[in-house]
Amino acid sequence: MTATATPRTYEVITYGCQMNVHDSERISGLLEDAGYSRADEGAQADIVVFNTCAVRENADNR
Repeated sequence: MTATATPRTYEVITYGCQMNVHDSERISGLLEDAGYSRADEGAQADIVVFNTCAVRENADNR
């Protein structure tokens, strides 16, 4: 009998612009390459990434 390891899970929460969505997709891909699986909806993840941004002064002045 062999023991199976419980897969490590992640959740990426994105706030911000389209670039944040793209960055979150990249982060998800890197985590999956490292052996993580996306956590099911409502499940507690081993890793949670909050991807946010702040408006820079120059962009805000436009």
